[in-house]
Amino acid sequence: MRKYWWASIVVALVVWACSSDGSTDPVGGTDDDDVTVTFDRGAMLVNWADNIILPSYKAFETELSSLNSAYEAFSQDRTVDNLVAFRSAWVDAYTAWQTVSMFEIGPAESIGYRLQMNTYPADTDLIDSHISSGNYDLALPANRDSKGFPALDYLLNGLEADDISLVARWESGVEADNTMEYIGDLLEDMTALTTDVVSGWEGSYRNTFVNSDGSSATASVDRYVNDFIFYYEKFLRAGKMGIPLGVFSGTPAPNTIEVYHKPDLSKAMFLAGLKAVQDFFNGKHFGSATTGESLASYLDELNTVKEGDDLAQLINDQFNEARNMVTALGTFKDEIENNSPPTNMLLAYDEVQRVVPMLKVDMVSAMSISIDFVDADGD
Repeated sequence: MRKYWWASIVVALVVWACSSDGSTDPVGGTDDDDVTVTFDRGAMLVNWADNIILPSYKAFETELSSLNSAYEAFSQDRTVDNLVAFRSAWVDAYTAWQTVSMFEIGPAESIGYRLQMNTYPADTDLIDSHISSGNYDLALPANRDSKGFPALDYLLNGLEADDISLVARWESGVEADNTMEYIGDLLEDMTALTTDVVSGWEGSYRNTFVNSDGSSATASVDRYVNDFIFYYEKFLRAGKMGIPLGVFSGTPAPNTIEVYHKPDLSKAMFLAGLKAVQDFFNGKHFGSATTGESLASYLDELNTVKEGDDLAQLINDQFNEARNMVTALGTFKDEIENNSPPTNMLLAYDEVQRVVPMLKVDMVSAMSISIDFVDADGD
């Protein structure tokens, strides 16, 4: 799943919106009802940066620190209890990752953060080779599928049938010591990458992001709206559901689900990602019920309607319907492997998919934002 920047799709512009200088917008889509709509894009960027993005990164950084501490405890005293605590910390950090994965702009974009942290499925043969040889460079692009959260998934959940056997395997010996060293290197890499991203936001990038409050294709709102939609379409919808379902290939591929070696978590990770997307759409502050200027409030300011209904509410209703359908499923692995075809999961996927044209056509048209990426699977 790569992002193509070499083409743009010109979407039919049904209204005209701009930043804080204001513009004329045909409310309700009628030429006779022109009013001046003023929306402060700068205020929305401040809310995004200070109340959502940075707090999300800081919370993830804290969970990653806790994961490191749990690893250190297990490495020094390899008991079942410490293994359980280590795995629990991994689940917490992986869940927190779902809240920041969408923010692939600025410092994260410059280092390819998402692909370095969560490229799945993991290449288990490559991981085994690295552990056996002790010779690897995790910074190489070729090693992206042998590190990050999916590599930890394999090592914590894919080697033995139970915790007693895994602890016995890692109790002593060359393989055990090499594995502990490899896990330590994985966590060091993940921590360094995260520190780079957080430091970038806390340094100059926050002001760069907020101050670029215009309405051009290179301004922060236009750029990030594209990144936001791209994440929803390619990584949440397709990566977590569509590809394992075989929507694009015609052949189900349960081996490609996220958290393959602990499949009871795949649905939970999807739902965490969906919640993060909807919360961002509504401008919800991280860890709080408070909301600020957002894509939803932008649409409300524009009085954007679709077939007579409020577009922001329609989008939220569709997010909710998608969540309800996915929540009702069993594990993604069971749904795909035990049903031919996996009808219920395909129906849930359809509800997830219905959000795409609402964001990618209706919303961006109202905001006069052009889509800057193309796809081969349609809307």
